[in-house]
Amino acid sequence: MGFMGMRYLVTAIAVCRNYSTNGRSKVFEKGYKSKAKYKKKYPRNPIPRIKWTDEQKKVLDCISRGCSVFITGSAGTGKSVLLKNVIHRLRKQHGKNAVFVTAPTGVAACALKGQTLHSFAGIGYTTRDREIMLDWILGDRRAYRRWIMAEVLVIDEISMVDADFFENLEYISRKVRQCDKVWGGLKLVASGDFFQLPPINPQNSSGKEFAFESDCWDSSFDVQIELTEVFRQSEPRLIKLLQDIRKGQLDPDDLELLEKSCSVIQPDPSAIQLYPRIDDVNRANEEKIKALSKRKTVYRASDTGNDALKRQLSKGLASDKLVLCEGARVMLIKNLNVWHGLVNGSTGTVLRFEVADGAAHLARDNVLPVVKFDSGKEILIEPETWSIMEGGSLLASREQLPLVLAWAISIHKCQGLTLDNIHTDLSRAFGCGMVYVALSRVRKLENLHISGFCPKRIKAHHKVLQFNKHFAQEQDKQVKDECWSQPEKDSSSSTHAIPDKTTIGLEETRHEFSLKEFLSSRLRGFSLKKFLGSRFQAK
Repeated sequence: MGFMGMRYLVTAIAVCRNYSTNGRSKVFEKGYKSKAKYKKKYPRNPIPRIKWTDEQKKVLDCISRGCSVFITGSAGTGKSVLLKNVIHRLRKQHGKNAVFVTAPTGVAACALKGQTLHSFAGIGYTTRDREIMLDWILGDRRAYRRWIMAEVLVIDEISMVDADFFENLEYISRKVRQCDKVWGGLKLVASGDFFQLPPINPQNSSGKEFAFESDCWDSSFDVQIELTEVFRQSEPRLIKLLQDIRKGQLDPDDLELLEKSCSVIQPDPSAIQLYPRIDDVNRANEEKIKALSKRKTVYRASDTGNDALKRQLSKGLASDKLVLCEGARVMLIKNLNVWHGLVNGSTGTVLRFEVADGAAHLARDNVLPVVKFDSGKEILIEPETWSIMEGGSLLASREQLPLVLAWAISIHKCQGLTLDNIHTDLSRAFGCGMVYVALSRVRKLENLHISGFCPKRIKAHHKVLQFNKHFAQEQDKQVKDECWSQPEKDSSSSTHAIPDKTTIGLEETRHEFSLKEFLSSRLRGFSLKKFLGSRFQAK
């Protein structure tokens, strides 16, 4: 063994002694304990690999080519999972500080660690005058900087953005960025289903309501793709029922299934009651927890950031004040362990409370709840953090237990969730899409409980139906064009088709071919004597 080999051996022995069980450093000991604690809470399991559908692959391919994309699809088609992956890829392509993630509501924005669309734009809710909005932004250094730095703007739940607001944002983007291209050259990625919740209090000065009615809608996107494969439900009859409800079209079989789901008796206690109004939700939860004669523990959220962003966080699922006791029905509002089924929407019951470090700033008793989920998993629930990010910078955060009382929840806040067991009173539903949003949360037909059923409550907006019809026609046309553009498969030919101008993300390529040059290049150095000699030898 040479000198260098001996040196490496001595160093290795010293390192092993330094980090032995009897003499490990304080830093290592701290890391070891936290790692052991993490393993105990969340046993290591292989991460399930996502198998993308052809439609989802097309979206990801378009994103990699730098296209502006609109992603739509019915509930349960994986829009949220796909969008999170899209955001991850965009940040790798453009950098964290150039990709801004937004949504029209605080709930949807917090789910993606983004900010509300108004917050990003730097405008208030009090005016719709685009020139006043533009003056506000030009006078706000941070807002102006966001518009200039942005290379990609992501908008989730685009169905809740009205036409006037969408047009105003496009106008502002062009003016601030001083570029005449649509959105001032800013790439746009939008996701949502117009058959679900409609725009929030649209001010229809132009007579338009939905974002797709805006003059700049089609020019805003290079590609518009609908996801059609449903993952949330697996029963064909339930999928058909929900698709018909989505479009406001019910046949006798649908009516029969809905009538079977109607319950005249008291619903299952484990079923979450969905209400259209938040007042009904609060009343139902307060009545239930008061009926439990147990000691109550109050958890108050710990917020950081400016007041405006704190208000946005308060509109998310994580509540300002959470009151729990033994026997309380709760629901997870954040993924803890996907492999073990501890995901956003999982329900369970509080079993007991345990003294734990790090809970004093949330609860006076310095205790945390142990929840037994309906799946059978039992776990100590620790505080989690919700963040508002601006590019790669943290603007605000909220620390709170990732739980809400789950006797009842509003239909607006359940959008995007998957629930195992629900009960809803359809007689209290209002507006287009609300019934569809409520019923499409459930996985299985047997866990769908309805009261106050009335077919008139199930309806879809005529403008959305018209848009969907036109959208489907364009999709069919695009598929046919792609089929016609494919070259015929011929094993005897090695010719490759030249992509035309409609190929997404590719520029037109021309190949000039000269037969004269080809033959002359083949004949250069050609020897007839050698050629004939080889032929004679072969014979």
